[in-house]
Amino acid sequence: MSDEPDESEKTEEPSQKKLDDAKKKGNIPKSQEVTSWFMLLSATLFIMIFSGDMSLALAGLLSGFMGDMQDIPMDGASLLEFLRQLMMAVAAIVGMPFLFFWFAGVAGNIVQFPPILTTEPIKPKFSKISPLAGVKRMFSAIALVNFVKSLIKLVAISVIIAAILLPKRDLLDGTIQLDPAALPPLLRTLSLQVLGGVLALLTVIAGADYAFQRHTWHKKLRMTLKEVKDEYKMQEGDPHIKGKIAQIRREKSQQRMMQSVPDATVIVTNPTHFAVALKYEEGMPAPICVAKGQDNIALKIREIGKENDVAIVENKPLARALYASAEIDDEIPVEHFKAVAEVIGYVMRLRGKKK
Repeated sequence: MSDEPDESEKTEEPSQKKLDDAKKKGNIPKSQEVTSWFMLLSATLFIMIFSGDMSLALAGLLSGFMGDMQDIPMDGASLLEFLRQLMMAVAAIVGMPFLFFWFAGVAGNIVQFPPILTTEPIKPKFSKISPLAGVKRMFSAIALVNFVKSLIKLVAISVIIAAILLPKRDLLDGTIQLDPAALPPLLRTLSLQVLGGVLALLTVIAGADYAFQRHTWHKKLRMTLKEVKDEYKMQEGDPHIKGKIAQIRREKSQQRMMQSVPDATVIVTNPTHFAVALKYEEGMPAPICVAKGQDNIALKIREIGKENDVAIVENKPLARALYASAEIDDEIPVEHFKAVAEVIGYVMRLRGKKK
């Protein structure tokens, strides 16, 4: 069975990460109709701007060729060289339209999405050579939409061309009697009229097709709930693992904190629910909180303090206030200076009496 989830299960909008990953792989919404519109626009602009000069240059070249036919060399090498020069001259004149079309084709793709350097589209895939996958693509909903779109476009373009040229059929019938010099301007005018009508139609078709391609692309990238959860775990980390890491960090922090308790000057207690260990030495601007804890941690702080002969002073309001406001390894808040100074002074006096 295929590992691809069923389309009906894809109920969630694609994440930004999935959209970015698809674009990096060259999977982007692209409408061929937009590229066709740019190429047709380039053809229209070229005829409007350059057709007169190009036709004059081509006519001059061919008329010179026809007028000097008696001077054309007929021996093998000379004839080949003459034909080569003639072809290069013709290519120089008619090559500009092809350059226009090439730039238009490139612009039609760039305007839809900036160029991306990726080898993903050319990587060998079994689905590209699988006959069954090919048959599925031929009879898919996308293939049906493309067929209907091409059919509608063909009919619509034929109707436009007929609507423009049929009223001028008498004029077209009379072109055989026109002076050859009057034929290019007439053809230019008719070509621009036809191209203008078709261009207007393709503007609508290209806009609608681009919107449809973006909608289809976005729909294909929809995600299942499982995919959303898996992506979240990959980006944010598994909540269980994150919880375990946080627990380890807390335990290590508590271990470091307990190692500082023997160096404390005094431990202020609640007496059972809170314990805050403070350190003060001569020259320090203010006492520092080296450890604090509640319940079991408070009990552990008191035990370590007793083992290391650290003074323990019971002061319920001060213990609660210091636990709530003092941070580990930081000076105590200013508002507690006076109360803490009294406690530390009391401890210092006790030590003096002991000495």
